Amino acid sequence: MLENQKFRPAQVIGPLGEPLTLDSLPPPHTTRWVVRRKAEVVAAVAGGLLSVDDVCQRYTLSIEEFTSWQRAVDRSGMPGLRVTRIKHYRDQYERQQRY
Repeated sequence: MLENQKFRPAQVIGPLGEPLTLDSLPPPHTTRWVVRRKAEVVAAVAGGLLSVDDVCQRYTLSIEEFTSWQRAVDRSGMPGLRVTRIKHYRDQYERQQRY
């Protein structure tokens, strides 16, 4: 991450391969978080477009909620962000850890 650096890129590559800028991110008062929007925010942080603190403040998210998105993307990709499938992907990850 580039959190401690002063340089921030003007754009990063989003989860679907499209360029993401601050203007193309979800609006600050987003309340309906679909998979694509969550993935865009995670990609923005991973690429250094925003810091974790900026994201939490901009979208009024807790650190725990945002890090759960990051873990879901790391473990299962975008499908892991689906709220209706959280238990499925969590169980799948736990089974993989056992073997």
